[in-house]
Amino acid sequence: MRFPPRISRIGAAAALLSALVVGGTVTVTTANAAVSSVGSICYSDLPTQAYDTLDLIASGGPFPYSEDGEVFQNREGVLPKQSTGYYHEYTVKTPGSSTRGARRIVTGEEYEEDYYTADHYVTFDLIDFGC
Repeated sequence: MRFPPRISRIGAAAALLSALVVGGTVTVTTANAAVSSVGSICYSDLPTQAYDTLDLIASGGPFPYSEDGEVFQNREGVLPKQSTGYYHEYTVKTPGSSTRGARRIVTGEEYEEDYYTADHYVTFDLIDFGC
Protein backbone atom coordinates (compact mmCIF):
# COMPACT_ATOMS: atom_id res chain seq x y z
CA MET A 1 0.00 0.00 0.00
CA ARG A 2 1.33 3.42 -0.90
CA PHE A 3 0.88 6.53 1.14
CA PRO A 4 1.75 10.01 -0.01
CA PRO A 5 4.43 11.85 1.93
CA ARG A 6 3.32 13.16 5.33
CA ILE A 7 3.56 16.75 4.11
CA SER A 8 0.94 15.99 1.45
CA ARG A 9 -1.47 14.60 4.02
CA ILE A 10 -0.87 17.55 6.35
CA GLY A 11 -1.30 20.01 3.48
CA ALA A 12 -4.55 18.36 2.40
CA ALA A 13 -5.90 18.39 5.96
CA ALA A 14 -5.00 22.06 6.40
CA ALA A 15 -6.69 22.98 3.12
CA LEU A 16 -9.81 21.05 4.06
CA LEU A 17 -9.96 22.64 7.52
CA SER A 18 -9.51 26.10 6.02
CA ALA A 19 -12.29 25.49 3.51
CA LEU A 20 -14.63 24.26 6.25
CA VAL A 21 -13.94 27.22 8.52
CA VAL A 22 -13.84 29.98 5.91
CA GLY A 23 -15.96 28.38 3.19
CA GLY A 24 -15.01 27.78 -0.39
CA THR A 25 -13.51 25.04 -2.50
CA VAL A 26 -10.54 22.86 -1.79
CA THR A 27 -7.66 22.55 -4.26
CA VAL A 28 -4.59 20.75 -3.00
CA THR A 29 -1.23 20.66 -4.73
CA THR A 30 2.15 19.67 -3.40
CA ALA A 31 5.54 21.14 -4.15
CA ASN A 32 6.85 17.74 -5.25
CA ALA A 33 3.80 15.68 -6.19
CA ALA A 34 5.99 13.15 -8.01
CA VAL A 35 7.50 11.94 -4.75
CA SER A 36 4.11 10.44 -3.87
CA SER A 37 4.90 7.76 -6.46
CA VAL A 38 7.69 6.40 -4.26
CA GLY A 39 6.54 3.55 -2.07
CA SER A 40 8.47 0.82 -0.32
CA ILE A 41 9.04 -2.87 -0.86
CA CYS A 42 10.50 -5.48 1.43
CA TYR A 43 13.69 -7.04 0.17
CA SER A 44 12.03 -10.45 0.52
CA ASP A 45 9.23 -9.37 -1.85
CA LEU A 46 11.54 -8.54 -4.76
CA PRO A 47 11.65 -10.84 -7.78
CA THR A 48 14.57 -13.25 -7.64
CA GLN A 49 16.28 -11.50 -10.56
CA ALA A 50 16.50 -8.32 -8.44
CA TYR A 51 18.65 -10.22 -5.92
CA ASP A 52 21.06 -11.07 -8.73
CA THR A 53 21.23 -7.42 -9.77
CA LEU A 54 21.80 -6.22 -6.19
CA ASP A 55 24.59 -8.79 -5.79
CA LEU A 56 26.23 -7.53 -8.99
CA ILE A 57 25.96 -3.92 -7.79
CA ALA A 58 27.56 -4.85 -4.46
CA SER A 59 30.43 -6.62 -6.18
CA GLY A 60 30.93 -3.97 -8.88
CA GLY A 61 29.85 -6.19 -11.80
CA PRO A 62 30.38 -7.39 -14.42
CA PHE A 63 26.92 -6.38 -15.61
CA PRO A 64 24.96 -8.11 -18.38
CA TYR A 65 24.03 -4.90 -20.22
CA SER A 66 26.28 -2.06 -21.34
CA GLU A 67 23.76 0.49 -20.02
CA ASP A 68 24.03 -0.85 -16.46
CA GLY A 69 25.70 1.61 -14.13
CA GLU A 70 24.86 4.64 -16.25
CA VAL A 71 23.64 7.83 -14.62
CA PHE A 72 19.88 7.86 -14.12
CA GLN A 73 18.66 11.37 -14.92
CA ASN A 74 15.35 11.22 -12.96
CA ARG A 75 13.72 13.10 -15.84
CA GLU A 76 10.33 11.87 -14.69
CA GLY A 77 10.93 13.56 -11.33
CA VAL A 78 9.58 10.58 -9.40
CA LEU A 79 12.60 10.16 -7.12
CA PRO A 80 13.68 12.86 -4.67
CA LYS A 81 15.51 15.66 -6.47
CA GLN A 82 19.29 15.25 -6.39
CA SER A 83 22.16 16.58 -8.46
CA THR A 84 22.97 14.96 -11.80
CA GLY A 85 25.10 11.88 -11.30
CA TYR A 86 23.58 10.99 -7.92
CA TYR A 87 21.45 8.11 -9.23
CA HIS A 88 22.61 5.12 -11.31
CA GLU A 89 20.46 2.48 -12.96
CA TYR A 90 20.82 -1.26 -13.38
CA THR A 91 18.75 -3.80 -15.28
CA VAL A 92 16.69 -6.44 -13.49
CA LYS A 93 16.30 -9.21 -16.05
CA THR A 94 12.77 -10.10 -17.06
CA PRO A 95 12.35 -13.82 -17.81
CA GLY A 96 11.22 -14.42 -21.38
CA SER A 97 11.99 -10.86 -22.53
CA SER A 98 14.21 -10.43 -25.57
CA THR A 99 15.05 -6.88 -24.44
CA ARG A 100 16.17 -5.32 -21.15
CA GLY A 101 12.52 -5.18 -20.13
CA ALA A 102 11.01 -2.58 -17.80
CA ARG A 103 12.48 -3.60 -14.44
CA ARG A 104 15.35 -1.64 -12.90
CA ILE A 105 17.20 -0.98 -9.69
CA VAL A 106 18.18 2.68 -9.26
CA THR A 107 20.77 3.45 -6.62
CA GLY A 108 21.49 6.68 -4.79
CA GLU A 109 25.14 7.03 -3.90
CA GLU A 110 25.34 9.33 -0.89
CA TYR A 111 22.55 7.85 1.19
CA GLU A 112 23.01 4.32 -0.19
CA GLU A 113 19.36 3.94 -1.05
CA ASP A 114 18.14 1.41 -3.61
CA TYR A 115 14.88 1.79 -5.51
CA TYR A 116 13.06 -0.86 -7.55
CA THR A 117 10.80 -0.11 -10.51
CA ALA A 118 8.85 -2.75 -12.36
CA ASP A 119 7.23 -0.31 -14.78
CA HIS A 120 10.16 1.54 -16.36
CA TYR A 121 10.34 4.56 -14.06
CA VAL A 122 6.60 5.25 -13.64
CA THR A 123 6.71 4.26 -9.97
CA PHE A 124 9.51 3.37 -7.60
CA ASP A 125 9.69 1.44 -4.34
CA LEU A 126 12.47 2.08 -1.85
CA ILE A 127 13.92 -1.32 -0.96
CA ASP A 128 13.62 -2.06 2.76
CA PHE A 129 16.40 -4.48 3.63
CA GLY A 130 15.08 -4.88 7.20
CA CYS A 131 12.00 -6.92 6.38
